[in-house]
Amino acid sequence: MNIVLFDTTARTTLYPFTAIRPVAEIRAGILTNRERWELLLHSKSFTLTEAYLQEKFPSATGKDFLFINAALIASAELLEQIRNLSLEQGIIQNGLVMAVRTAQQLSFGFAADDCKSVAFTEWKTKEQLIQYPFELVRYSETNSKADFELITHNRSSQPVSSTNHVIHPEAIFIEEGAVVEHCFLNASAGPVYIGKDCLLMEGSMIRGPFAALEKSVVKMGSKIYGATTVGRQCTVGGEIKNSIFFDYSNKAHDGYIGDAVIGEWCNVGAGASCSNIKNTAGEVKIWNPHLHQWISAGNKCGVMLGDYTKVAINSSLTTGLVSGVCSNILTEGLSAKYIADFTWNIKTGEKYMLDKATRDIENWMYLKNKFITDADRKILQHIYNYQF
Repeated sequence: MNIVLFDTTARTTLYPFTAIRPVAEIRAGILTNRERWELLLHSKSFTLTEAYLQEKFPSATGKDFLFINAALIASAELLEQIRNLSLEQGIIQNGLVMAVRTAQQLSFGFAADDCKSVAFTEWKTKEQLIQYPFELVRYSETNSKADFELITHNRSSQPVSSTNHVIHPEAIFIEEGAVVEHCFLNASAGPVYIGKDCLLMEGSMIRGPFAALEKSVVKMGSKIYGATTVGRQCTVGGEIKNSIFFDYSNKAHDGYIGDAVIGEWCNVGAGASCSNIKNTAGEVKIWNPHLHQWISAGNKCGVMLGDYTKVAINSSLTTGLVSGVCSNILTEGLSAKYIADFTWNIKTGEKYMLDKATRDIENWMYLKNKFITDADRKILQHIYNYQF
């Protein structure tokens, strides 16, 4: 049986984070949705998504497929039902396919009506489906606690050095190779997970739920709290609250980031800060260019930085800012609410030409011993063509 995590046509509601990746690759807690499903089902998974992403994230071939909605973070009860599906059985909720096991090779955008041979069961209990980017941090505390249990089950942590000041040590897990000395680790409100070969510099103050993934660095004197996940090979510092960093991004200096999602290969300059609540404490709305509409994010929402975004030093990022892929954020006063893909300077209207953007991406990747792939180039070309 091949497990296939499928995107629906509604994937654009998760812009900007679905621009360069399928929904399965989005981090919602400590784990990406793919990492979570593979741990739960003890199996490698494949992808069904839009054609321009399919080369980098291949689908499966065969005659027995378990298709699972990639936006789904299932309850234990639904997980058990999915595990027990037989061929030509499926689960729907309000007409939306949650999971289906079939011998049919389905195509991107399929619906229940396309599965002619499948007997579907209606699932009554409301499940968590990640629909909008701000929901990644809204559900982060719940997901991080569950992910911590999944990652650490029947495993033993490396010892916590006696130089650290620790509260609730039984909820702290440190992987092999991590260096954590002279830090404050408080796991009373949620677990603290330190990944392999991480470095937490002296004076870091961490309040869980918190996760630093493989080879990430937390700078001296950092203040981090409120269900925050720092992705692989990120470098962070200053004050961070209730935020998710995808892999390879930096916010290495002072400044505040809160209730925010930071995509891959972003860099937030020294002194840059974001607002996560309006002066009126009123409703925050974010712009989705694919839907051509403003979406309510409640009364608290920080920035949603698309992949490869760069933020200039001392920038002031407005409440609910959305930046597209390869945005360059330069501010005089508060930033704009929306900055489109491949923007070099929003004030002058200057575009970030694809060859220059790709060159700069290569430079940043070189700093972390990574290299851009041909598949990455094709994805960027597709987004660039769509924009212009």
